[in-house]
Amino acid sequence: MTLFFNTLQQRTQEAQQKMLSAPVIKACMQGNIDRDMYIQFLTQAFHHVKHTVPLLMACGSRLSLENEWVREAIVEYIDEEKGHHEWILNDIAACGGDAQAVRFNQGSGRVGAPIELMVSYLYHQIDRHNPMALFGMVWVLEGTSVGIGGNMAQMVKQYLDLPEQALTYLTSHSVLDQEHIQFFETLMNKVTNEADQEAIIESANMVYALYGEMLNSLYQAN
Repeated sequence: MTLFFNTLQQRTQEAQQKMLSAPVIKACMQGNIDRDMYIQFLTQAFHHVKHTVPLLMACGSRLSLENEWVREAIVEYIDEEKGHHEWILNDIAACGGDAQAVRFNQGSGRVGAPIELMVSYLYHQIDRHNPMALFGMVWVLEGTSVGIGGNMAQMVKQYLDLPEQALTYLTSHSVLDQEHIQFFETLMNKVTNEADQEAIIESANMVYALYGEMLNSLYQAN
């Protein structure tokens, strides 16, 4: 029997590769990145990371009794994820960006359409469809962080000559999420309900697509 984590990887691989083909990733690896582009990435990261704990709380409140065991995992996730949006604001300030504009969603610190739609989609899935869909987002963001986050942090530091205080989000998550992925894999392999599995897969593919649009918007803006 194929474990669900393996199925999730297989059925989201195409969407993952499409996201990873975003021109901004290649440009970053080649050193074609500037501070404004990095600040815009952090800005969009803030506007989804600030929803991580509220989304987890919403998911926990909507889970069925059959998924009570998942609620225990959500408590652990919340404890791990709280306050991470503040790290991003600190990084923005360390880069010379306007962290307060980002915090209050003003001017150049406003959320872009792809992230606005991604967050709205997740709340809708939790509220109106299947709260287990939230784990599609977890797979995309933590898997991407482990896959390329560390390399991206190194490239950003090298080409932009930034202090460590400007890289806490990228560097910390590339390390933290390696542990999270092991926890996530164990959790996903306990998901046996087919409706839950499909909700997670569909959500992951949607988040890959919208996150990829966000990455494309960074390159187009420059």
